[in-house]
Amino acid sequence: MKVEVAIGEMNRFELRDALLIYRENRRSFITWHTVTAQQQGPPLLGPAQPLTTAFVEDLAESLSGGAAAEFLPESVLAKTDRMIAWWTPRRVRRMFFENAGGKAQQLNGQVFPQPALVWKVTLGDLKVRALCENRRPNATTTLAVAPFWNLSDDGRVCLGSMRSPDSVSVASIGAWEQGFYESAFTHANVGRLTRHEGGHDGLWAELASKRRPLPADALIRLPQTLAEFLQGR
Repeated sequence: MKVEVAIGEMNRFELRDALLIYRENRRSFITWHTVTAQQQGPPLLGPAQPLTTAFVEDLAESLSGGAAAEFLPESVLAKTDRMIAWWTPRRVRRMFFENAGGKAQQLNGQVFPQPALVWKVTLGDLKVRALCENRRPNATTTLAVAPFWNLSDDGRVCLGSMRSPDSVSVASIGAWEQGFYESAFTHANVGRLTRHEGGHDGLWAELASKRRPLPADALIRLPQTLAEFLQGR
């Protein structure tokens, strides 16, 4: 029995290897077997072998079609096939507030000084943290709460109607930032976002149309390091 798969006119694939997945509840492991074709009868599986890094890398490259290497700018902190993380220094950005009352209602569409930020995208999931210092962080740098509405305790952004890219490439960084700031901040997902005595509304009201930096002492410092944030801890 000979097993072949034809894809298009120029490609003909033969069954050479097989992966078997064993599972127990949420635990699993995979064995790799060579396959021997027979003239009569089904193909035979060879002895189980442990997966090697080289085999997995070759398989991933084959499935991705041999993705081209990307140049990583200085702003990128870490990157895998499924995740990219970068930082942005202090700057001024326009912000939009919807369904808001009080001071926030009057702030819609104004420009505000932003803290330095760390961004992480994993499979379409965006998380944001703030930096107390305006410089590129390292693995041991401790982070702070990003003082924005629409964020959960772990920094995850409630995307809502936000336009977000489909990829985690370097080229998508600008689109992720643009989507974040062009969408409306509509609600608070956590109790406290800033140490400012006026809270969230007081902080942004004080900074509206100002060119001075957002004060570091208004940020809530976290025990979480950049390395922990990248690892999802």
